[in-house]
Amino acid sequence: MTGAHHVLALALFSGFVLVTLAITTLVGRGRRGSPEEFYAGGRLFSPMENGFAIAGDYMSAASFLGVTGLIALYGYDGILYTVGFLVAWLVVLFLVAELVRNCGRFTLADVLVTRLRERPVRIATGISSVTVSVVYLVAQMVGAGSLMTLLLGGTGAWARAWTVVGVGVLMVVYITLGGMRAATWIQIVKAVLLLGGTTALTVLVLLRFHGDLSALLTTAADRSGHGRAFLAPGLKYGRDWTSRLDFVSLGLALVLGTAGLPHILSRFYTVPTARAARRSVIWSIGLIGTFYLMTVVLGFGAAAVLGSGAVRAAGAGGNNAVPLLALDLGGGPGSTGGTVLFSVVAAVAFATILAVVAGVTLASSASVAHDLYRTLGRRARTPRSEVAVARAAAAGTGAVAIGLGLLAQDLNVASLVGLAFAVAASANLPVLLYSLFWRRFTTRGAVWSVYGGLVPAVALVVLSPIVSGAPGAVFPGLDFAYFPLENPGLVSVPLGFLAGWLGTVTSPEPADAAGHAETEVRSLTGAGAA
Repeated sequence: MTGAHHVLALALFSGFVLVTLAITTLVGRGRRGSPEEFYAGGRLFSPMENGFAIAGDYMSAASFLGVTGLIALYGYDGILYTVGFLVAWLVVLFLVAELVRNCGRFTLADVLVTRLRERPVRIATGISSVTVSVVYLVAQMVGAGSLMTLLLGGTGAWARAWTVVGVGVLMVVYITLGGMRAATWIQIVKAVLLLGGTTALTVLVLLRFHGDLSALLTTAADRSGHGRAFLAPGLKYGRDWTSRLDFVSLGLALVLGTAGLPHILSRFYTVPTARAARRSVIWSIGLIGTFYLMTVVLGFGAAAVLGSGAVRAAGAGGNNAVPLLALDLGGGPGSTGGTVLFSVVAAVAFATILAVVAGVTLASSASVAHDLYRTLGRRARTPRSEVAVARAAAAGTGAVAIGLGLLAQDLNVASLVGLAFAVAASANLPVLLYSLFWRRFTTRGAVWSVYGGLVPAVALVVLSPIVSGAPGAVFPGLDFAYFPLENPGLVSVPLGFLAGWLGTVTSPEPADAAGHAETEVRSLTGAGAA
C-alpha cells in the first residue's frame, strides 16, 4: 500500500481508540469505588445488552483472524474450530449460566465457597483463572502484532513489538478507568462493528461467485494446492494417529473450555437475575452462530480469491487472510476501494482485539484482587482497597501478556486460544461441575481438581510442538517436545476430573451436607443470590 493508504488505515485505528477511550471515561465517571460497580457494572445490563457483550467477548481475534486463516489453509479441518466454539455454548446454556449467576458474585471461587473452605479454594481458582486469562491474552497480542505488520507493509519486528506493547497499555487504561461498565459498552460497540464488517465481506465474497457456493468451494480447492482433499477431513488432523488424537483433543478442549473461561463466567454477574443470564446466552448464541457461519464463507473465500499459498506467504499462521481478502475484494492493492475496505476491516479486527483484551484483563484482575488478595492480604481489606489492587493487577497481567505475546508471534491465534480453552476445561470446569452437582465433594477434592488439571495442562503445553521442536514453534531452534500433541485437552481434562474424584474419596473431612443443600437450593431457585 502507498503512504497515503497507510495513513488512512492508521487514522481508522486511532478513531476507534479515541471513541473507546471516550466511552471508558464517560461510563466510568463517578462509579469506580464499589467492587460491584468495578467487577459487575452494578448488575444493571439487560439480557440483550449482555448478550451482545458476551458475543463481543467471545468473537475474538482467534475467530475473526485465526479461524478464517485455518480454513483458508486447511479447508474442512479448519471448520473444527467453528463447530467447537459454537457447540460449546450449549454446555454453557444448559449447565452453567443460570446456576453460576445464582450461586456467585464476581468470580468462580464465589460459587465454590458456599460449601467449601474459602482460603485454599480461592487461592487455587485464583491462580487457575489468572493462568487461563494470560494464555488467552497472548493470542490477542499475537493477532495485534500480525495485523500491524501487514498494515505497515512488513516493515520489521519493531512494528509488531510496539503494537503488542501498545495494546497492553490500552487494555490497562480501559480497565483502570472504567471497569466492567466500560468493558461491556466497548464489547457491545465492537460486536456491532464486527458483525457488520463480517456481513459486508461475506456478501462481497458471495457476489464474486454469483451466489454459487459450489463454485466457491471448487475454486478454493483448486487454488489451495491440495485439490479435492481440501474439502475432505484429514488435511491437518488426518496424517497419522498423532494428528487424529490431536483432533479429538482440540475438539474436547473447545467444547468444554468455554464454560470454564473466567471472562465468560464473569459476564453472568452483570445482569440482575438468573433468568436474565439465561436469556443473555440465548441472545449470544444467535449472534455467535451467525458470525461463525460467515467465517466459513470467508475462510473458503480467502482460499478461492487469494489462494492458500498467498495466505501462508503473508504469515505462517494464516492470521492475515481476512484483511488480504478485503483488499482484493475492494479492488486490489493500490486501489482506493481496496485500501478503504482493507482499512475498515483492519480497524474492526483491531477493535476486536482491544475489546477482548479489556474483558479478559478485567476477569484476571478480579481473580487477583477478589480471590488472592482477599485471602492472602494481611492488611485491613476494604472495598476501595480491593478495587485499587484490581487496577494494579490489570497492569501486572498486561505486562506478563506482553512478554509472552512477543515470543509467540508466528503462531496461529486460534491455536493459541485452543490452548486457553484446554487449560480452562482442565482446571476450572471439573471443580465447577463437581461443586454444583456432587453431594460428596470436599475442599481437598476441589483443590486437587484445580491443580490436577492446571499443572498437567501447562506442563504438556510447554512440552508440546507448539513451544519447541517444530518450524513454527515458539523456540524452533530447541527441541524438548516430549508430548506429541499440540493441544493437551485429551490428557489434562480427564486428569482434572480424576484428581477431583480422588481428592474427595481420600479426604479425611466429611462433605458439608448443609453447604451442598444451600448451594443446590440457591442454584435452582436463586434464593439468596447477590
